[in-house]
Amino acid sequence: MKIVIVGAGFTGVQLAKLLINEKNQVALIDNNEDTIRHAQNQLDCTVLCADGNNLETLESVGIHKADALVCVTSSDEVNMITCSLVDAVYPDVLKIARVRNYAYYVNTAAAEKKHGDSFGSNHRPLYGINYMINPDVEAAESIVKAIENGAVGNVLTFDNSDLEIARITVNEKSIFRDVSLKEIRTKTDIKFLVVYVEKGGKTSLPSGDTKIEAGDILGVLVSKEQLVPLMELCGTKAKELRRVALIGAGRIGTIVAEKFLNPQKEAETAGNQGQKGFLKRLTSYVGRKTQDFVIIDSNDVLAKNASEKFPQARVMCADASDENFLREEGITSYDLAICATHNHELNMVLAAYLESLGVGQTISLVTSSAFETIAVKLGVDVPVALRDAVVDSIMSHLRGKSVKEIHTVTNGQMEIVECEIGGESKVNGKALKEISNPGLFLVLLCRQSGIEEYKIVDGNTRLYAGDHVVIIVSGEQSKKVLSYFAGADGE
Repeated sequence: MKIVIVGAGFTGVQLAKLLINEKNQVALIDNNEDTIRHAQNQLDCTVLCADGNNLETLESVGIHKADALVCVTSSDEVNMITCSLVDAVYPDVLKIARVRNYAYYVNTAAAEKKHGDSFGSNHRPLYGINYMINPDVEAAESIVKAIENGAVGNVLTFDNSDLEIARITVNEKSIFRDVSLKEIRTKTDIKFLVVYVEKGGKTSLPSGDTKIEAGDILGVLVSKEQLVPLMELCGTKAKELRRVALIGAGRIGTIVAEKFLNPQKEAETAGNQGQKGFLKRLTSYVGRKTQDFVIIDSNDVLAKNASEKFPQARVMCADASDENFLREEGITSYDLAICATHNHELNMVLAAYLESLGVGQTISLVTSSAFETIAVKLGVDVPVALRDAVVDSIMSHLRGKSVKEIHTVTNGQMEIVECEIGGESKVNGKALKEISNPGLFLVLLCRQSGIEEYKIVDGNTRLYAGDHVVIIVSGEQSKKVLSYFAGADGE
């Protein structure tokens, strides 16, 4: 694929790195000389210092031959105008824009929902943008997913399935310590599959001879009902999140509260860009487990707005780092604290501080995956990387129609991908034992065409065109493997 990226900030550069690793042709444009110089030192691709919203500039880097345009400058207006400009001349180019203004995002979603029959058939997409990405929404959805799954770590869920992939640390007291994977079945009757293993900062696909050691982090595929028992076997105890404190009533905090307290209303507001299947699951989760939801912010205006918007929650205008306040209000005994202020460094420190005072578990919004390791070492249970959530979302849309969703693991070392088997796929009609390639990829789940539920696969599972599969693969080999499953063009 050939992709033109406008905006060479963190997101643009990270996106370019991932695409270059997959052997895509990438052109990166930015009008800031210092930013471009920094990008040139990191990337092996075309890098141009110029205005990206200029058609001649875009044509000079091959927009007329490009498969996709991604606009991630610091200006929403520039991103939207650039997409509109390209759409008018090159409508077949896929256009993705990061738009930070929540009003733009919500209004666009509402318009698409109202005129859903027209868009996609008789009219061009609004503003010429095929996919509008809002960082706050992506981060909020990641936070709520973590809440839904008990804040046990980064957990991936799948529609119409009780299976999920959880990231669990093996502690000193675990019965799996110093046990190889081929021996692990003798330790428990719980059915689960080890998807990946993190050792010393490096992630790899496991084999039967892989030995589990204290400190290792396992990615495990397990049913929701068996997750807590499996965590306990790994030496980690999980608690029900009956009392939750949300610190930060800004945009992300508000979206989290909206999804948590008013999931059906949020689904209607989000329109076609919402994740209604996820929200339905969240509704039952909230009704089952939550008794007390508190929102805390030191800003008078934000606290007042939250109080008016969420009458079913307790809203307090206070400093969440004030120990006297926390103890007086009983926050120190809460099951979960979500630190989602605009100050990401404060979020990490505050989350660690709250745990030291007695809060059961914490979720902290951080800037990027580079801060995840720091946050975990400080004691944060689940760090949510804002920028990486955006990159994951953009990459999902760039994979082609066959790719439904993509999740990066440990700074993009591994990718977990949901995709559809193409009619021209090389795996069409074959059993997994016929296409097995240990160390390169691992097929985890399969949902047959016409069937809603995902099931764990085995060597005899046969794949056919139209089936949906969940695969884990190294980031560098992702494009190659996906073309193998989806078809030569990935469509």
